[in-house]
Amino acid sequence: MLESYFRKGVIEAGCDEAGRGCLAGPVFAAAVILPADFYHPLLNDSKQVTEEHRDELRPIIERDALAWAVEMIDQIEIDKINILNASFKAMHNAIGKLKIKPELLLIDGHIFPAYFGIMHQCVVKGDAKFASIAAASILAKTYRDEYMYKLHNEYPAYGWNENKGYATEKHRTQIAAFGISPYHRKTFGICKEAENAE
Repeated sequence: MLESYFRKGVIEAGCDEAGRGCLAGPVFAAAVILPADFYHPLLNDSKQVTEEHRDELRPIIERDALAWAVEMIDQIEIDKINILNASFKAMHNAIGKLKIKPELLLIDGHIFPAYFGIMHQCVVKGDAKFASIAAASILAKTYRDEYMYKLHNEYPAYGWNENKGYATEKHRTQIAAFGISPYHRKTFGICKEAENAE
């Protein structure tokens, strides 16, 4: 059972990202402020929810949330500032777009650079503990998956419609065979090797 809040009576925004460990594509982040009484039986950490249920949850979250925002940082900037900083920047950008200013940020993970003027609380595996973080994880994941489907149409060889840019065996095999695309992260593992080999 997910917790509705960390601190009662405070406007809390849950924040999470999707795509940090991928070889290709952007990282997405979402920030969500839910009503204190929000409940949905399917809501959980996006990794524990089927794609069908994630797609079912997304419009419900968008409809019922008091405020929500999704932002992305593309692979070019990821290569410039590194994936951790890119994840934080995407979260900060999403927080900045919220139509309601939160009083507390609930962050999935163990570190976070402070967002000016708002307290934050890091929660390890927070997307499986707090409803607002779980909701943010659903939005970040569904928006990123949708984006990767579009990139797959442009570069179908890598199987992004299935692996979403993660380092599956097929994805790595195709990188070895065809090299990298403009959407690959050139500073990541096998992508860096393929870039140097060209």
